[in-house]
Amino acid sequence: MAEMATAAVLTAPGKFEFRQFPIPEINDDEMIIKVQGCGVCGTDGHEYKRDPFGLCPVVLGHEGSGEIVKLGKNITRDSAGVPLKVGDSIVTCIIPCGECSACKNTPARTNLCENCGVYGLFPDDEIHLNGYFATHMKVRANSTFFNVSDMTLDQRLLVEPAAVAVHAVERAKSTGLLNFNTKVLVQGTGPIGLLVMSVLRTAGIENIIAVDGNDNRLAIAETLGATHTFNFTKYASFDEMLQAVKNVTDGLGAEFVFQCTGVAQAGANAWKLIRRGGGLCEVGFFMDGGNCSINHHFDLCNKEVTAVGSWVYTPQDYPITFAFLKRAAGIGLPVEKLVTHHFPLSQITEALETNVKMLGIKVAVVNE
Repeated sequence: MAEMATAAVLTAPGKFEFRQFPIPEINDDEMIIKVQGCGVCGTDGHEYKRDPFGLCPVVLGHEGSGEIVKLGKNITRDSAGVPLKVGDSIVTCIIPCGECSACKNTPARTNLCENCGVYGLFPDDEIHLNGYFATHMKVRANSTFFNVSDMTLDQRLLVEPAAVAVHAVERAKSTGLLNFNTKVLVQGTGPIGLLVMSVLRTAGIENIIAVDGNDNRLAIAETLGATHTFNFTKYASFDEMLQAVKNVTDGLGAEFVFQCTGVAQAGANAWKLIRRGGGLCEVGFFMDGGNCSINHHFDLCNKEVTAVGSWVYTPQDYPITFAFLKRAAGIGLPVEKLVTHHFPLSQITEALETNVKMLGIKVAVVNE
């Protein structure tokens, strides 16, 4: 095994430096992986542009997968109980602290951990190799990780965002409003919105409406099962588009809406797209997108809307996500085609710029 690793360190907004670090020793509960690739997330784009989390210097990348090259002797199985050995490929999930109220009192909802750790979002420390935008990464004790050796690389790079979508659909199912006949509207057809649509379609829901301002993304939505698409930029007003949506939903609006954008006004508009007795899952705001206002009488109480929020994912969502990705491939849903660009680590800046400029769907950094 190599003694040195290369990492793309974001030292300031818009500036990466390639640095060499010794591959660290591990204890019996840790491992070293050789990174095979990593998707570029919107969070990476925000951090690249302006460092809103104050992480710099940082090795980003949390949608990755890698091959185990060094394994602590206490690790024989992954977090789902699947056997694990050197040479297997894994993905990592969250690192719950185990001490906060969520971890102790609601262990099935460790996504709400107050001190949750995520690889690729750790500030630089003595380990250095904390994110997937590198040749190697150290997986710490108490991490959650899964053996995905039976999946293609592009499938593995979609696991993390697909888990966000799976968790959102599971949250939506808790309302009791989703069934085979539900008329669902997905607002925002970026990677998360498209994956939410894919999960719904794989689960057998066929009445799916997609709303976005980008015709290319709406065309992709159609390949993933959207029965109607609406480009809001082609309407004189939101009310005009709302009427067009009602025209294909019995004059009433959608029975369930997934709000997948990070735009405040879109968050407000989503409530108006819901019919009386319908539901909403808000999954778009992983950062502060600002305030928006709704009319609590017309938008909520009078319609008796059932609404849920969705925050990232839990380790329990990962095995469901693997099953979704395999089933989607089995029924011919072209989910893997969401990975539209592949860049080598040496072109990390180009990869981030492609993501920021929204020139692709899922941009990936892949090691040779």
